[in-house]
Amino acid sequence: MNFNTDAGLVLVVDDVPENLAVLHDALDESGFTVLVANNGEAALLRAAEAQPHIILLDAIMPGMDGFETCRQLKANLATRHIPVIFMTGLTEAEHVVTAFAAGGNDYVTKPLRTSEVLARIAAHLQTAKLVDQARSALDAFGNAVIAMTPRDGKVVWQTPLARTLMQGYQVDAELPAWLQATQLAHSQGLSHPPLMLARGARRLIFSAEEFSENEQWMIVLREESDTTQIEKLMASFKLTQRESEVLNWVIKGKTNRDIGDILGTSPRTINKHLEHVFVKLGVETRTSAASVALARIERS
Repeated sequence: MNFNTDAGLVLVVDDVPENLAVLHDALDESGFTVLVANNGEAALLRAAEAQPHIILLDAIMPGMDGFETCRQLKANLATRHIPVIFMTGLTEAEHVVTAFAAGGNDYVTKPLRTSEVLARIAAHLQTAKLVDQARSALDAFGNAVIAMTPRDGKVVWQTPLARTLMQGYQVDAELPAWLQATQLAHSQGLSHPPLMLARGARRLIFSAEEFSENEQWMIVLREESDTTQIEKLMASFKLTQRESEVLNWVIKGKTNRDIGDILGTSPRTINKHLEHVFVKLGVETRTSAASVALARIERS
């Protein structure tokens, strides 16, 4: 049975040379490029340097065992996206649970059946390939996106723009808690509002959607500022700059008196601007104006 993967790169980690030789030959004959490591420390280094498409990892090794190796792979942002298939002769339930708890994606039992190993690899590589294609497309179009696992709050991968945006905001505590709440609401058939973090005049908004069987969630980041929002309002509804400024503060729940104090004018003048805004938006109330404006901005 041949599962050619167009030069897919596989890292095999096992402390027994005979096992490495058997797997190397089987994978090589099936069209894979194979790297080997005979201990956990070497596996961590090779995975970080070579970025294999998948890792076959022996569970029981002297020194750092496979479980700890996997935990460290998944703790490193550079390697946590790589699927890990455990190889073990331990079939007791607690060992299987330990493998998945350490971050493993699958397992095969020894003595290994090469046809089964190849089939498992092919299945996981197909999923990983689709994720990689999505990441590449997002990177190419300059999108700010991260992928996270709610159970531990870890970032699995992120696009360059997302990394840049997050550097200006402290999100360590708020983001994982919000994603867990989002997942809980989703499991109950409910929606959960986006996360908005304000830093001065800037706001970073996170919107999430579940996208993989491994409970990874894709989170889209969008940064806004008062200046950007005012420009969007002007373009969307053909408002003047002052009308857009007034509408921007209405969206934030400010009264005419508050807006007048902020913009340095009278509440009566603010009311006149609002009358023009209502006509241009086709609404009659402040609440309707705010709702229509927000809906249009979120789509833009």
